[in-house]
Amino acid sequence: MDLRILQEQCSRTLVETQLDELGEREEGKVRDNYKAGKQRFIVVTDRISCFDVVVGSLPFKGQVLNQIAAFWFDHTQDIAPNHLLEVPDPCVSVVRECSPLPVEFIYRGYLTGSTSTSIWTAYERGERDYCGHTLPDGLHKHEQLPEPLLTPTTKAPRGQHDELASRSQLLEGGSISEGRFDQAAALCAALFKSGQAWAAQRGLILVDTKYELGIDEDGKIIVIDEIHTPDSSRYWYSNAYAKAMSEGADPQALDKEYLRRWLGDQGYQGHGAIPAIPDDVRCEAARRYIEAYETLTGLAFEPDTEPAAVRIRRNLGLEG
Repeated sequence: MDLRILQEQCSRTLVETQLDELGEREEGKVRDNYKAGKQRFIVVTDRISCFDVVVGSLPFKGQVLNQIAAFWFDHTQDIAPNHLLEVPDPCVSVVRECSPLPVEFIYRGYLTGSTSTSIWTAYERGERDYCGHTLPDGLHKHEQLPEPLLTPTTKAPRGQHDELASRSQLLEGGSISEGRFDQAAALCAALFKSGQAWAAQRGLILVDTKYELGIDEDGKIIVIDEIHTPDSSRYWYSNAYAKAMSEGADPQALDKEYLRRWLGDQGYQGHGAIPAIPDDVRCEAARRYIEAYETLTGLAFEPDTEPAAVRIRRNLGLEG
């Protein structure tokens, strides 16, 4: 990816949308949603969130996320149905309307993380019960867990933090039924296993990931939002993992952990004033997103530098 193009795009990122003709806008951390009857238009912006807070924007991030999610939806449709109908624009997906489950299903394969709620941070504090799972003593940072663990969270509104929970806590709270939870958990386990296998073929380790699910009009569970993207997942290079572990170093990552660590180095952990992110850091983070897309899909990323607001309106037939 030409660094000059990334630098120029830093001043033209898509940070908000106004597509009132489509319906009322629902703004998430990264996606703007417009409900239109039984369909929903999802516009993936260039906003970037860390620690559950929108901290800025990255060039071409929306295009990368939308297209890598479309790739994975197609790749996993034999494992789990999903909401995707079409992709009329690099940043836009048209999806089936559904009722989201009030739980995020997070699968973790390794003892890692840098946030205050990560499994490694809890383990380092001496905690051995994490989201209802008992962890053995003697594990090391970034070590593969004995088996992948489901560590769900509640879904918090924008500006608030998701809360870790166990299966029993969610069932006792009444936010989801036992049948729904177990069905969703099994589906996500299959997706995670498939995702790890595909990533391994591409020279990567799918370390952990987040799934969001919904109920369609027929009462079936479907995958929504995104799947196995650098926003929702952590990836490491498999050929560098053993060396990093032997040296006690952090594995070489291909996701937004780069930006998360940069913010942490500035003393930011999701509270207080957000540090201004220099363009060189934004470009490097964007380059990693693009590399993740190309590595996982085997396709060359083709950036569209046309002003996003103009292009989206034209591609959705909203001109004039």
